[in-house]
Amino acid sequence: MSEPRSNFVARALEWLRAGYPSGVPRQDYVVLLGLLRRKLTEHEVRSISDDLALLALQGEEITTADVEKLINEATLDEASEEDVARVSAHLAAGGWPLADAPA
Repeated sequence: MSEPRSNFVARALEWLRAGYPSGVPRQDYVVLLGLLRRKLTEHEVRSISDDLALLALQGEEITTADVEKLINEATLDEASEEDVARVSAHLAAGGWPLADAPA
């Protein structure tokens, strides 16, 4: 497990324990962690944008589906509209707007 992800899990567990003064039953940890929505870090936004920009430089047309796919791979979770918008904005600022930019 990478350092940022393990720090995230540790912080999430601390938060859960603080919110449950009597303690969270061990069998509920996985379910509760699964309910937490993860947000891309700035580093992840830049990394995903760099990967997509490289494709654009190679002549590929970048779509929302491409952004969602890379976010899904990075987070192992479904891409949120907010994260897609952040990556799309980062790409557009670099001169690579999406072919089907989100609303």
